[in-house]
Amino acid sequence: MNSSETSLTSIEICAGAGGQALGLHAAGFRHLALLEIDGHACETLRVNVLQHPDWAGCEVVEDDVNAVDPFVHPQLVKFGLQPGELDLLAGGVPCPPFSIAGKQLGEEDERDLFPRMLELVEQLLPKAVMIENVRGILDAKFAPYRARIVAELRGYGYEFCGWQLVEARRYGVPQLRPRAILVMIHNAYLKDAGFEWPTGDDGIVSVAEALEETMRERYEPYGDRGLATFREWQGKATLRGSEAPTLVGGSKKHGGADLGPSRAKATWESLGVDGWGVANDPEECAPERDLFREKGPMLTVEQAAIIQGFPRHWKFQGRKTARYRQVGNAFPPPVAEAVGRAIAAVLRPDGQPSSSADDIRTVIPAVRRDTAVGTPSHSPVVSELAELGQLTFPEAEPERVGPAS
Repeated sequence: MNSSETSLTSIEICAGAGGQALGLHAAGFRHLALLEIDGHACETLRVNVLQHPDWAGCEVVEDDVNAVDPFVHPQLVKFGLQPGELDLLAGGVPCPPFSIAGKQLGEEDERDLFPRMLELVEQLLPKAVMIENVRGILDAKFAPYRARIVAELRGYGYEFCGWQLVEARRYGVPQLRPRAILVMIHNAYLKDAGFEWPTGDDGIVSVAEALEETMRERYEPYGDRGLATFREWQGKATLRGSEAPTLVGGSKKHGGADLGPSRAKATWESLGVDGWGVANDPEECAPERDLFREKGPMLTVEQAAIIQGFPRHWKFQGRKTARYRQVGNAFPPPVAEAVGRAIAAVLRPDGQPSSSADDIRTVIPAVRRDTAVGTPSHSPVVSELAELGQLTFPEAEPERVGPAS
């Protein structure tokens, strides 16, 4: 790669519809590639990324991450990446293995991609690693697994910055959406000041505030009736004055285009929204179905995306259910931006790109896995693993699982 480039570089796996990518891009990272297996999500990435000059050079790789070798894949080989050159390897590995909505099989779930993420770290030796998942991974039952993940990364020379439970509403996202984030930075780049998690002081945004503009636009074509119904919705949502419940995207096999389980639907009803479905786009609006319902309007996919923290210019591709699923499964961009800025502050505290990849290559020991997700052969002893596995709040050591911030 050209060492004269001034942006921090990133490769992201399990990129979905681009929520994390949008945030990291805003934080100053230049994506070399976004890897995603879902065709609809890849089309969303292509439409929003490939024709935009700010994303010049980014490859959308539609493939199974298990089959992608970063040094030989035809879309990646052109970057000429060498171990230690990449600034950030990021990804939102699949959530179902750890979600309380599922069986929580963890490492026994075939969808668990933490092992593949660790293999890519071993291959690429990025300066920093960022992995996000559902809060369920912080459950006590997964403490040994978390410990092994951290131990293996430590074996590659990375300093453990902590598992942090981050609440999206603290970052201007009008939704209750806690996410677990793991950040590790290579010892060669962790400065004396260390890594500091963002504080999340952007202020709370309510559903009424977030959706006022788009809801007004949807009702305007219907004259006095539309205005009266808009005001009825606005009054109800303002009176409630809260954020939205967690959006749930589901999977191709489970979950559809509605706003979640019964408890979430009840909360939506208190906000003046009918959560039993998703509305058609405005140009295909069926007024009685989409807007003038007894419990209130249903949300469009665009409005759900606003609740998730996406900008209005980001366009989702596919049929309605596929688009809503992309939104519901996304990582809120404002949260990714905040964490990305904290990582960038370590990698280039003086505003300049991080230093030579030789810094990493000269201090990386040879690592041999003893197990599939492995504890490396020179990793911390069992007592330290047990210590790392403790789930503590709000800021207790040693695992450094932080509170929702």
